[in-house]
Amino acid sequence: MATVEKISAAVSAEMAGTMRDAVACGDYASIDEVVRDALRDWQLKRHVAAMELAELRRLIEEGDNSGPGIDGELVFERLRAKYAAMADE
Repeated sequence: MATVEKISAAVSAEMAGTMRDAVACGDYASIDEVVRDALRDWQLKRHVAAMELAELRRLIEEGDNSGPGIDGELVFERLRAKYAAMADE
């Protein structure tokens, strides 16, 4: 394990109880393990969020670079006309 640094944090009574319960039922060997696992999950969540944001930015750039847009109302007007003509046949 890397160098260990002790810190303290205040949590609500409910959170403290949840951590104690996790240890008591055998899911974790200690409160320290509960906190480390929660921090790993938090880090993963932040990493995934950053990746999702990067992907959204990439997709927006791809869309911007894909050429001129088409007016949505014009597209729907054409589709309505097309399907109305098909229904008349």
